[in-house]
Amino acid sequence: MDRRMLCVIVAILLLSIFSQATFADQPDGKGKSKQVDAVTQDPGYVVLDPLPGTVQERAFCTTPGVCYYRTLTCPVECPQRKPRQNKKQKGCYIDCGSKCEATCKWRLPRCDGYGALCYDPRFVGGDGVMFYFHGAKDTDFAIVSDDNLHINAHLIGTRPKGRKRDFTWVQKLSVMFDAHTLVVGAKEVSHWDEKVDALTVQWNSETVDVPTEGDAEWSVNTAERSVVVERTDDLNNVRVTVSGLLQLDVKVVPIGEKENKVHNYQLPADDAFAHLETQFKFFNLSKHIEGILGKTYQPGYVSPVKRGVPMPIMGGEDKYQTKSLHSAICNKCRFQRSSSVASA
Repeated sequence: MDRRMLCVIVAILLLSIFSQATFADQPDGKGKSKQVDAVTQDPGYVVLDPLPGTVQERAFCTTPGVCYYRTLTCPVECPQRKPRQNKKQKGCYIDCGSKCEATCKWRLPRCDGYGALCYDPRFVGGDGVMFYFHGAKDTDFAIVSDDNLHINAHLIGTRPKGRKRDFTWVQKLSVMFDAHTLVVGAKEVSHWDEKVDALTVQWNSETVDVPTEGDAEWSVNTAERSVVVERTDDLNNVRVTVSGLLQLDVKVVPIGEKENKVHNYQLPADDAFAHLETQFKFFNLSKHIEGILGKTYQPGYVSPVKRGVPMPIMGGEDKYQTKSLHSAICNKCRFQRSSSVASA
C-alpha cells in the first residue's frame, strides 16, 4: 500500500476515535457549558463512549509508553470510573502507564500507598519511602508547594506529662490553586459516633454541603478547571478532584480507646481527636516542587531519612512551617498568587 495512503487511513481512524471522546466545557445548546468531568481532564487518557451494548467505560491512552494509543475497557465487575452507587461499589481505575490496565478499586485512602499521609503524621513519599514528620500541635506546614498548587496541613495534638514532643495528627488541609482555596477537615468532636458526619468542606470561605443522596457530590467549575468533592462512603469519606492538578482521597477517623492505650497518648475523655487519613495523586507537577511531601516527587530525589528503623524521621520544620492554614509563605514555598484572590 502507498505510504501516503496508509497515513491518511491512520489519520481517519484516529479522528473517528476522538470524535467519540467526551471533552470538557462543550456547549449544551443553551449558551452554557455542560458539567465538566474532572477525570477526563487529567493527563493520560481520553474517555470514549462505553463499549457498545454495555455500560463499560473505555479510555484511549495518550501517554507515551507501552500503553500509547491503546484503548482500555473497564471490567464487567466495575464498569464505570465513578459508579452511580459510588459509596457501595468499586470504581474502575484506568492506568495508562507501565501497567496498562483497567482494574477495580475501592476509592478510599491507602495509608501504605504512594502519596499517603496518615496517623501521627506518617507519609509515604512519591519515591515510595515511608517517613514520619512530627511538627507541633496547633501549627501549620506546607506539605506541597509548586508553581500552581499549594497544600497546607493543620496539626492538632497533645503532650503527655514528661514527654519531650507532641503527638500530632492532621486535622485540616488547605488546598490553594489559581484564585481559590478548598479546605477539607475534621470537626472537633468530644465522642465519636460513626453515624454522624464529622467532615467539613469549605470553598473560598463558604461552608459547602456535600449531599449524601443521588450522585452524592458537590462540584463547581471555575474559569481554569473543575472541582469535584464526592462521597465514597455514607459518611466521613470523600474524593476530591481538581482537574489537571490532583486527586485526593480523605477519611475522617478518631483515636480509639485501644489505640490511645497502646500508644499511651493519654488523651482527655472529652476529645476524640478526629483527624484525617489521606492519599494524594498529583498531575503536572514541576521538577522543582517543594513541601514535606511534595519534594519526594522531584526527579532524582533521594530520601535523607534513615532506613530500617521503626520511625524514620524527616526534618524540615524550619523550611515548611507557615503562619496559618491559609498562608503560602515559608522558607521553601514556591506558590504565589495575586493579593486580590479568594481565600478561605
